[in-house]
Amino acid sequence: MKRMILSLMVVFALLSCDKGQQITISNTSDSPRQGELVELSLSMLEWEEASSYRLLDEQGNEVPYQVMSYGEAVAQSILFPATVDAQSNVVYVLKKGTPASYAPKTSARYVPERKDDFAWENDKAAYRMYGPALAAENPSCGVDLWLKRTEELVVDTFYYNELTLGQSYHVDHGKGLDCYKVANKLGAGGVVPLYNDTLWVGTHYDRYEVLEQGGLRSVFALEYDSVRVGDAYYTQRIVITCDAGALLNKAVVSYQGEQLKGMKVAAGIWLHATVDNYKQDLKGNWIAYAENAVSDAGIPVGRNYISVVMPEMEGAQVIDQTLIAYRSYTTGTPLTYYFGGGWSQWGYPTDDEWFAATAEAAANLATPLTVTVIP
Repeated sequence: MKRMILSLMVVFALLSCDKGQQITISNTSDSPRQGELVELSLSMLEWEEASSYRLLDEQGNEVPYQVMSYGEAVAQSILFPATVDAQSNVVYVLKKGTPASYAPKTSARYVPERKDDFAWENDKAAYRMYGPALAAENPSCGVDLWLKRTEELVVDTFYYNELTLGQSYHVDHGKGLDCYKVANKLGAGGVVPLYNDTLWVGTHYDRYEVLEQGGLRSVFALEYDSVRVGDAYYTQRIVITCDAGALLNKAVVSYQGEQLKGMKVAAGIWLHATVDNYKQDLKGNWIAYAENAVSDAGIPVGRNYISVVMPEMEGAQVIDQTLIAYRSYTTGTPLTYYFGGGWSQWGYPTDDEWFAATAEAAANLATPLTVTVIP
């Protein structure tokens, strides 16, 4: 009995010594951050591939995290949602242990059953871009926006109900709908070359690659083989990152081909037939648009919103019924911008609230959270 008691005392002593690794998140901005994803390289941690870990906040509550590999054979980093007041620090602790499971908040997938769509979503909104099987319909390289009013993932359900049950996703059945029109335009945040005052809108993607499919972040790439700009042709690759809780997707685009003098890259928002309410803030690096949302049944369903943030944008203007943000571009280099949409029935009741959220998101991107680790 004494031996057993001594053994238990040793075990408890060892457990109490496992204080874990302290991860400090610092917010130097004047804006509080709520559930914003932070990422840190595994090289910053004492990380053992064969071990499992739990992440705890300052109150001892478990926090979900995701291990990222970005298509590599070996894990590269972890990311998790951090909540930090303005001008404050918080500490999270990473300890060995079995983490709890959690419901995924992002998804990205190729949709062969719907003419090669590529669709993705988070808890804010859903999106899709068009693939090769739609070539006969002359689709654009623009982005389609699906409105949703639930944190649940809805893309798979919407496609299944549309294609199998005949329940149209162009009508709201309680969780949202697709009432946005892309046509042969940029839609809700598409990107194209801008040259000689012309938006060179391309067509469907040719290949896709899913780099991460996770509960907190999904990452994928789309490639385009023949993007016309004047008399020249380019290849294009765009890598899109969709984060849980994020207002905007991150997009990194690059073009390969000859360098044309004066060539720019523009990301934009189609204003549709009747221009409604839009704003642009050159200093804040963003543009945004609000308009009436109407289902295919002709039923008004509130307001839908779209925003684009382009760091170091050089200007904004309306071309061909499209509000764009643009900057100069050198071929072969990556250009990063952000885009996203929302709905008055899910989090942003008024235009002004959406515009304010866009301004805040742009400011937060300019002042990222910082991470330090104490082993």
